[in-house]
Amino acid sequence: MTPRSKSGARPRPLLNKAGHARLERHLAQQREQRCRIVLSGGPGGGKTTAADLFRREIGARVVVVPESATLLFSGGFPRSAHPQATTAAQQAIFQVQRHLEDVQSVLYPDRILLCDRGTVDGAAYFPGTPDKFFSALGTTLEAELARYDGVIFFESAAVGGMTIEGGNPVRNETLEQAVALDARLRELWMHHPRFVLVRHNASFFKKIALGLAELDRMVAEHAGDRDRGNRFPSSQPPRPLSQKNIP
Repeated sequence: MTPRSKSGARPRPLLNKAGHARLERHLAQQREQRCRIVLSGGPGGGKTTAADLFRREIGARVVVVPESATLLFSGGFPRSAHPQATTAAQQAIFQVQRHLEDVQSVLYPDRILLCDRGTVDGAAYFPGTPDKFFSALGTTLEAELARYDGVIFFESAAVGGMTIEGGNPVRNETLEQAVALDARLRELWMHHPRFVLVRHNASFFKKIALGLAELDRMVAEHAGDRDRGNRFPSSQPPRPLSQKNIP
């Protein structure tokens, strides 16, 4: 059931049925041309660790696009809770993320692009609504989701009440903030047709292993589609995309 706002009106869905249909068609058309996967999730989810391990495992076949927020904040970009400062920061992060992905796509057109967060993430950190975030940047949620062929979402350890300290030196969220961000990020990314949720696990190693297995499966499936692409008549519909939850 869709929750009602305080005024009693039902909020407009982030992506309607027509948008979902267009997104699926677009992704189906792109499957033979690229493989761009985004790793997202709340702070302390393990996505950066997963990206690094996967890169080490398959080497030159993958290019990792680093998290633009970490690049900016660790490089001296001011960080503030002031709404106007947060707005400016998230808009800058969006542009850097988008251009990083575009540059890597041009430089390595035949490699798997593994993105540590994506252009959608900023909407969860933005002080306004997601619609205002995308509108201010001249885009839409649908258009940004279409940039990625799959989403692996690592649920934050904060959801299980575990610490998120360590790892990223620029992380400053409390456990409560991390849980809230995890929920907002998931609400955005779950609209992607190939969304995989890797839930929190008391064992970080088990969680990462599950996430890496799903990432490997997604890459292998995509590679198979590209290899078979020219053998299918154009009238044959593509295989349906799927969403998946990993306990």
